Amino acid sequence: MSQVVLCGYYGYGNAGDEALLATLLEQLPPHVSPVVLSGNPAATAARYGVATCDRHHWPKVLRTLQQSQAFIWGGGSLIQDVTSWRSPLYYLGLMTLAQRFGCRTIAWAQGIGPVRSPLYRWWTRAVLRRCLAVTVRDSGSAALLRQWGIPHQQGADPVWLLSARPVEPPQEKRAIAVCLRPHRYLTGDRWQLLKTALRRWQEETGVLLWLLPFQSQQDLPLAEYLHKTLLPERTKVITCEDPRQLKGILATAAGAIAMRLHALIMAASVGCRCFALSYDPKVSYLMADTGMAGVELGALPPDPTALIQQWQETFSAPIPDYQPYLQSAAIHKAVLNLL
Repeated sequence: MSQVVLCGYYGYGNAGDEALLATLLEQLPPHVSPVVLSGNPAATAARYGVATCDRHHWPKVLRTLQQSQAFIWGGGSLIQDVTSWRSPLYYLGLMTLAQRFGCRTIAWAQGIGPVRSPLYRWWTRAVLRRCLAVTVRDSGSAALLRQWGIPHQQGADPVWLLSARPVEPPQEKRAIAVCLRPHRYLTGDRWQLLKTALRRWQEETGVLLWLLPFQSQQDLPLAEYLHKTLLPERTKVITCEDPRQLKGILATAAGAIAMRLHALIMAASVGCRCFALSYDPKVSYLMADTGMAGVELGALPPDPTALIQQWQETFSAPIPDYQPYLQSAAIHKAVLNLL
């Protein structure tokens, strides 16, 4: 058995990053023994049954790297300096250490950029050139790596292939899942517009809405506040931390209105019609790559009626054929056989 360190934004209750970890663990070759760097090692070990290491305990992290044969940047937008300069410093530093210790390294299912700092751009190019393999999950990242001259493969996000765990009892198939997150774009008039449109849609059609927080610390207060605004008898807050169960819940929904990338991917992969509210380039890339219906959050129509009409059209249209994206996502699994 070879020991492989898995590094990502794991153990922080973000369902999207947990979905990436769950998918990666499902796809690892049988001869690999993973150790997950986690912000909550006990919770990660209990949920997935794997060895873990506290990502902030540097003596343990260094010993783990020295004892390992491979290192995987495990998916997501790890290398970007828009939200924080500390994040790329941490991940680039770990990849550099792993390479110095002789680990085979893979950048797996990455969303690269935006990288504004010249130092981080140089550092990212340097570590990626030393990787055994590099895969990206969207056309924007692929274009950036082509510009940098970095060999890579592009495939759909691996969470398209995450297994779903059935929920008991089965949920109502008529519901629309709503997955919102706090963001600077979702303030003032835009927030009021969304609330008004959702409530009016319920009043006019009787639609049942499930509010699904994908990161409880951020999303749950928003979902609970929205629940008070909508029709209580036609609205339900559903909390779940296991990404496989979340996917099982979405499999029983009729559709999804979501800001979070992996809420959209999970829903689409189980046959839901989806409407994206894009707050980030990664969501816009998904819309562009798949033709998924949606709107940029910063460009919402001013009239709730126009938004309701878009939802009605989306959720009455035929279910899109997403099979090509399920096939494309297998590219990320294939490179793991290099381990």
